[in-house]
Amino acid sequence: MGCDGGTIPKRHELVKGPKKVEKVDKNAELVAKWKYCALSQEKLRRPIVACEMGRLYNKDAIIEYLLDKSAERPNAEAVAHIRGIKDVKELNLTDNPEWEGEQRNTKGDRYEGHCGMFICPVVGLEMNGKHRFCYLQTCGCVFSDRAMKEVKTEICHKCGDPFKDEDVIVLNGTKEEVEKLKEKMEERRTKAKIKKSKKSKAAEAVSTPSESKDDRQPAQESERSSLQNGGESSQSAVAGPSGSSSSSKGTKSSTTTTKRSIQNMEEKSEAFKSLFTSHSSAKRTKEQTSNWVTHTPYHF
Repeated sequence: MGCDGGTIPKRHELVKGPKKVEKVDKNAELVAKWKYCALSQEKLRRPIVACEMGRLYNKDAIIEYLLDKSAERPNAEAVAHIRGIKDVKELNLTDNPEWEGEQRNTKGDRYEGHCGMFICPVVGLEMNGKHRFCYLQTCGCVFSDRAMKEVKTEICHKCGDPFKDEDVIVLNGTKEEVEKLKEKMEERRTKAKIKKSKKSKAAEAVSTPSESKDDRQPAQESERSSLQNGGESSQSAVAGPSGSSSSSKGTKSSTTTTKRSIQNMEEKSEAFKSLFTSHSSAKRTKEQTSNWVTHTPYHF
């Protein structure tokens, strides 16, 4: 039943102790954060973007995620807070002149993890995870934390754009720093929602009185037109009986009042009255009219 042949078992072979906690290699973790995309796990290549929580992504991977969010991805939790392309900022990085790319470690005599693809443009520190780096949310320029502390200004060291302390976001920070950045992100979004709601309410308040004015204008115009028509009819009714009114007023009065015969007008002469068929000289007796004439002829 075991222990044959004079073998002596040791304690760790007979007693099962607690399992040892597997430790993560720090160098491998730094390489995964600073040289690979947090979403696609591919090597970082330009253009590189960063979110409000300080994670690095390839811009192509973010665009593919936004176009098709239903697709299954292994690291979908890392981009759950990204709603659109405006939630990420394209980084303005400075290349490392000592970086030789993939051909650097062909012989296998160098360790690739210690060399970074980018450096700080002010101090010259490599962006390999050993030093704290941050980026400005206004312009996207990347600097080391040492450069931001040594040269304290409110203007970007690289492009010259102004910025505030709130615009500085740490890249690949600790858990506590990530939680603080998440709280700031939520505060910004709530403030933006409040501003949008205020703007929409102000726009509605401006649009409602203009609409009421537009509704009142047709009613006012109809009232004015009715008043004008009423005034014109009353004026024509007054000016109709008097024959000394002008031709324009006479035409309006003729339409509104009863028509008067020209032969009854005493102010007209007989020569003028004889020009019309209603004159007594134009009338003919039954004997003078012929059967085939269907109307009163104008010749005698």
